[in-house]
Amino acid sequence: MKIGFSVSTEVFVQERWERDIQIFTSKAKELGAEVLFTKSSKNSDDQVSEILYLAKQDIDVLVIIPRDKNVLGDVLKKVRLKGIPVIAYDRLIMDVPLDAYVSFDNNEVGKYLGKALIDKVPNGKYLIINGSIHDNNSYEVNTGLHKILDPKITSNEIELVDEVWLNEWSYDDAYKEANRVLDLDPEINAISAANDMIAQAVIKALSERRLAGKVYVVGQDADLASCQSIINNTQLMTVYKPIQNLASRAAIIAVSIAGGTIPEPDLYINNNSGKYIPFYFERPIPVTKDNIDKTVILDGFHNREDIYQ
Repeated sequence: MKIGFSVSTEVFVQERWERDIQIFTSKAKELGAEVLFTKSSKNSDDQVSEILYLAKQDIDVLVIIPRDKNVLGDVLKKVRLKGIPVIAYDRLIMDVPLDAYVSFDNNEVGKYLGKALIDKVPNGKYLIINGSIHDNNSYEVNTGLHKILDPKITSNEIELVDEVWLNEWSYDDAYKEANRVLDLDPEINAISAANDMIAQAVIKALSERRLAGKVYVVGQDADLASCQSIINNTQLMTVYKPIQNLASRAAIIAVSIAGGTIPEPDLYINNNSGKYIPFYFERPIPVTKDNIDKTVILDGFHNREDIYQ
């Protein structure tokens, strides 16, 4: 059995993705499947070319981490017409029927970000730095975040100083935007960063103003640097996403679908394709200084020595 796996190299600027690929590939091999893995450049057209290449390699199923949620519809219609099932991994693909979508509950991630900040800053000035405009997860996280923050914004308990959307998942762009907003208003109390890479860019900007630890910052992915920042009190919280569970489950689902069996999904979702998509999701876990030992360390996601240095 052959599984085609297409990834844009853009995702590898984030710490977590090498883990996803390694775990998925290992589990697929354990199940007797070969994984044909391709990386395309940051250009979405290159990912289209890589998908067409994989479709010619006699694959039984195609798994994709898309760079852009909106540009793969035409090529995936061609792939599915060849009888090749398509699975979106972690990031949803819009406007085309899919055989499965495997991810975390990203709406819940956003809620955790908002709750952590409100617990510490029920009244104050907030900055939101969202993720890539090309990634559907950015919008899901943002929706969950606003469900928590909006009532307090409406009541004027929270002043939303600015809300930024990045064109890419970029540390440099996040750092630039954080500096821009802090130059305009250095008295911000809380910052929601769409992931830990962005959180680290924010913390750098705050450190240069001697504000690190005085402004509450949250993110997601439980990157090592952010776990260290939590211990050092410069980041309040991260959202841990058990990648071992997600990637292993995705491999099992891919092998099942390739074999003609569709596992029962957790629910069905709408991706504007006219068909509801089977959605298989894992639960994220909020991580603070109080429970870091019982979550990311206990799971072996990071070593205690590395986090506590």
